[in-house]
Amino acid sequence: MTHAEISPAPRAVAIPMHRIAVSAAFLANGFLIGSWAPEIPLFAARLEISEATLGIMILIFGLGAVAAMPVVGRVIGRAGSRLPMLVLHLLMVPAMPLVVLAPGLVTAGLAVALMGLATGGMDVAMNANAVAVERRRPRAIMSSCHGFWSVGGLLGAGLGGFIIAALGALGHSLVVAAVILALWVLVARGALADHAVAPQEASGTAPTPVAAEASRAGVLKAVAVGLFALFAMIPEGAAIDWSAVYLRQELGAGAAASGLAFAAFSLTMACFRFAGDGIRDRFGAVATARVCSAVAAVGLLAVGLADALPVTLLGFALMGIGLSNMVPIAFSAAGNIEGLKPGSGLSIVSALGYSGILLAPSAIGFVAEHSGFRLVFLSLAALLVVTFLAAGLVRGADHRTQI
Repeated sequence: MTHAEISPAPRAVAIPMHRIAVSAAFLANGFLIGSWAPEIPLFAARLEISEATLGIMILIFGLGAVAAMPVVGRVIGRAGSRLPMLVLHLLMVPAMPLVVLAPGLVTAGLAVALMGLATGGMDVAMNANAVAVERRRPRAIMSSCHGFWSVGGLLGAGLGGFIIAALGALGHSLVVAAVILALWVLVARGALADHAVAPQEASGTAPTPVAAEASRAGVLKAVAVGLFALFAMIPEGAAIDWSAVYLRQELGAGAAASGLAFAAFSLTMACFRFAGDGIRDRFGAVATARVCSAVAAVGLLAVGLADALPVTLLGFALMGIGLSNMVPIAFSAAGNIEGLKPGSGLSIVSALGYSGILLAPSAIGFVAEHSGFRLVFLSLAALLVVTFLAAGLVRGADHRTQI
């Protein structure tokens, strides 16, 4: 890859702009998903749909996201991550207004699927672009990129209710679209063009047996890293979807206090994502992943064993600390798997990992209905024991290629 293919500007100037642009992409993606949360009750009321139907709509969102991931991964392998990131970012602009304006179930389902496709596909593209930028920098950036995603989610969810109260659902959706479009302009101006055609691809030469074997081994490694991400994201999904229910049903917390668990989890996760790159640079990806696994496991045990609300909240805060950097590290490792293009590895890891947030919570609800949430949270700690033992899988996250 030549310097011209990366950017016409000098490296000292270009790299910070690439860094800002990919961070803005993460911020926009998180902002849309966070903004969707306060719209959900209005969406259900407007269409007069039951909780079961609403659950199907949310599942459609998740399926659209997961379905887009391998497709985008293949596009990135051919064209690099910049173009798909920009196209999918642009698709996010009308996503919320289309959902709000949908007149019936079918059109609403299509609009929700489009929003899932855009956010899920962009997730792969922006992570691939972050890997490309990270390779060109002396220090890690992936955890802080995910920190910007968390900030976007918090801003979208936190401000959404106030904007809806002032402007209504449609007004809110237009504000969301305007913010995402403004961030698109920033991303378009500075996003790294990371594609380079390999000599073998340019000549049309068929892959050698050694290259084919490396590719198969790379796919298996990506699946293993994807399972690592999955085991980290299942507890995250449990905290997002079930923490408030757990506090109310089994600890007797009031309506106001029931939201404190997710607040504690989100706050510590966002803070430690911004701190995570420095931690990983100092101690390495494997050691960081092991410590994070241990802290998250302790948090889950505290949540499952404690009877006092303050101790339970401390447990959720520890979960946020522990889980904060495990997925960013897994994504960095996925983009550096030998024998695979970054888009291919990231699409596999993203699809496996995000199923932990999109699909696992429904299974958790079914188990909790029969055994209670305490047993669920205690059992989830076992997943962190697996990630502790398997932390060697993410060693590739420390790879750097200075260009």
